[in-house]
Amino acid sequence: MFELATGPKRKLLDAALHVIRAQGYAGSSVDDICRQAGVTKGSFFHHFKSKDELAVAATEHWSGVTGNLFASAPFRSIADPRERVLAYIDLRAALIEANRELPDFTCLLGTMVQETFETHPDIREACNQSILAHAHTVARDLVEAKRVHAPDASWEPLDVALFMQAAIQGAFILAKAQHDPAAATRAIAHLRNYVASLLAGDAPAVKPGKPATTRRR
Repeated sequence: MFELATGPKRKLLDAALHVIRAQGYAGSSVDDICRQAGVTKGSFFHHFKSKDELAVAATEHWSGVTGNLFASAPFRSIADPRERVLAYIDLRAALIEANRELPDFTCLLGTMVQETFETHPDIREACNQSILAHAHTVARDLVEAKRVHAPDASWEPLDVALFMQAAIQGAFILAKAQHDPAAATRAIAHLRNYVASLLAGDAPAVKPGKPATTRRR
């Protein structure tokens, strides 16, 4: 489990997760983050030299918060590694259902890196390292699942784990574009069915649901 910051620093980091996902990195000011956190700008600059430094710290905080969530989730106790991988994907869909507001279920890393990959290399690399670290945790289950259920398959577990992250990030983009969380859950249902097919088991397919016919406003 990751040890998280406490006190005003924790409030600032938590606020950054919310504000940046809601407004984007460029659209989020130090004032916005302090207002959300309920702390003064003096407190902000006591902990961080700049918004960029906060952003890098926020990627680490995001990895800690989400890492603890996944590490303690019930799917970790599933014995069959194939079912464990599929239950991880189910959890990703469930988190969308439980947090229907777009900023509450989308990813800080994907949001920031799309804006900063050319202009802020330190933020880009922090996002990259966090995405890779999470993919490696997923890949460990895929290694075991492949050994048990698809030992002759040619795919590499880490490649599939990174593809899963790419598909989930793409699902978030669709949800934003359509202003509809269901767009993300439909995409993740297709991802689940694809991963299940790679592992050649007999788990029932998940019905993706009907595409939206009208835009949410």
